[in-house]
Amino acid sequence: MDSNIGWELYRSYLSVLQEGSLSGAARALGVAQPTVGRHVAALEKALGLSLFTRSQLGLMPTEAALSLRPYAEAMGSTAAALRRAAESQGAGVKGTVRVTASEVMGVEVLPPILARLQGEHPGLTVELVLTNRVQDLLRREADIAIRMAQPKQELLIARRVGEVALGLYAHSQYLDKRGTPRTLADLAGHTLIGFDQETPFLRAATKDFPQWQRAAFALRTDSDLAQLAFIRAGGGIGACQVTLARRDPSLVRVLPQRVAPGLATWLTMHEDLRNSPRCRVTFDAILQGLQHHVAQGLAPFSARAGGRRPSTAGGSG
Repeated sequence: MDSNIGWELYRSYLSVLQEGSLSGAARALGVAQPTVGRHVAALEKALGLSLFTRSQLGLMPTEAALSLRPYAEAMGSTAAALRRAAESQGAGVKGTVRVTASEVMGVEVLPPILARLQGEHPGLTVELVLTNRVQDLLRREADIAIRMAQPKQELLIARRVGEVALGLYAHSQYLDKRGTPRTLADLAGHTLIGFDQETPFLRAATKDFPQWQRAAFALRTDSDLAQLAFIRAGGGIGACQVTLARRDPSLVRVLPQRVAPGLATWLTMHEDLRNSPRCRVTFDAILQGLQHHVAQGLAPFSARAGGRRPSTAGGSG
């Protein structure tokens, strides 16, 4: 086996694995299809392995190809982290920092925080990865992560931001048509919005809201952003961050006397990045912004600057 195999061969193999064809891999990498084919053939020769077989569905990975995948993905993450580190060299805060967060955090919470950060540091580039899948900081899939669970790895710097307050909400137009539930039992007569797959949050919520379970949901989606959009569209009753709901006076809290479990929120970063200016200022800016976001959800409703309780509101946050 050749021990001096270039990264570009592994990159082409990984792209074919992800895209399912040479043409798809070529488009993803921005290179010619014959180049990808040569890379895969060269890698197979160097490793002494067959990585793909042809079928009517495209290129099918062999067992060997699948077994190599996590290592190739780790190489890709490391190569990207190396590039980000190289770009940041020199005086001042510059270069690229990769941040991962959930869809709702990335769309509803982070934009003003990151816009302000980049206004202060114009040489800073932010890569924002929106996913509910936990990105592996130890493998450098991201530099900084916002997580809804306490990290367990010892090599990570972790700061607990606090608990994001949650409540059940519906659009005022929905409640005008369907009525406002006064008890947990009343939820049975309403259109409920929730997750398709069982999550730790869903399991915790059912302890306080027994009716809040998958079988009762008329709309099921694992996209928390889609759930929020459906609530805003008047599609039913769903869980929402209190701070986000307070931005829209048409959203009314349902069963305000019932306290929903909060989302424990953590900000994490690999400890090797603590002395990186680009990562340090980004970490600090996000931490400050998230702490403000959490505090808004815990404050009395009337305490919002310029805020006034809408006459249709079902209760305070």
